[in-house]
Amino acid sequence: MPETKGACLILGVGDGLGSALARAFAAEGHVVCMTRRARNLEALQALAGSIAADGGTAHAYGVDARSEEEMTDLFATIERDIGPLEVVVFNIGANVRFGIRETTTRVFTKVWEMACFSGFLAGREAARVMAPRGRGSILFTGATASVRGRDGFAAFAAAKHGLRAVAQSMARELGPQGIHVAHVVIDGAVDGTFTRENRTDVEGLLARDEILKPDDIAAAYVNLHKQPRSAWTHELDLRPWRETW
Repeated sequence: MPETKGACLILGVGDGLGSALARAFAAEGHVVCMTRRARNLEALQALAGSIAADGGTAHAYGVDARSEEEMTDLFATIERDIGPLEVVVFNIGANVRFGIRETTTRVFTKVWEMACFSGFLAGREAARVMAPRGRGSILFTGATASVRGRDGFAAFAAAKHGLRAVAQSMARELGPQGIHVAHVVIDGAVDGTFTRENRTDVEGLLARDEILKPDDIAAAYVNLHKQPRSAWTHELDLRPWRETW
C-alpha cells in the first residue's frame, strides 16, 4: 500500500487518458478525486471501485466544470473532506470538427467553455488553495490544436490555444510561489473510446506504435509532478514513436 501523499483532482475522466491518470496517481499514493458530468457518474463510481480493489483510494464527483459555483464547491469539498490538493489535472477535451461555415455561435461558445473557460476555473481554484501552502502541481492537457489550427477545427483550436495561454500566464505567476504549472501537448491520437469509435484501424496503429497509449502518457504526468523545482518543465510534447506527418 503506497504512502498517502495528499489529494489529486482529475477533471474530465473517461475510459482513456483520464482513467489512466487516475490509476497512475492512485498508485503513487494520492487520494484521487475524479469528475465527469453527472449523467456519467455511474461509470466513474465503477472506476473508483476498481482503484480501491487495487489498493488505492478514489472518489467520484458529478460536476459541470463550466459552472463557477460547482467548481468552487468541488474544491471546497475536497479540501474539507479529503485533504489538501497536491495535484490538479485538467483533462477535458471537446474535440469536435465543424467547417467554418457550419460552425454556429453556440458550437463555438460551447467548445470554448469546455476546453478553455473550465480550464481557467480549475486553474484559478487550484491556485487559490495551493498558493498559501507554497506547493502543488497544476497540469493541463493540450492537443495538436494547442499549437496548430487544422481545417475544420477553428472552435477547438481557438479553445486549446486559449488554454495554453492561460497555462503560460499561470506558470509565470505561480512558479515563484512554489506551484508547478505544466501544459502537455498530446500530439496524436490516444487509444480509448473516442479513437476506437472514429477509427477502424486502432489495433494496427498500436502494433506499429503510431498511437499514444494512455498509461504511458499518465506516467509522464506523474513525472512532471515529481520534478525538482530546479528543473521544472512547463510544456511537454508527447507523440507516438512513429507518427504520420
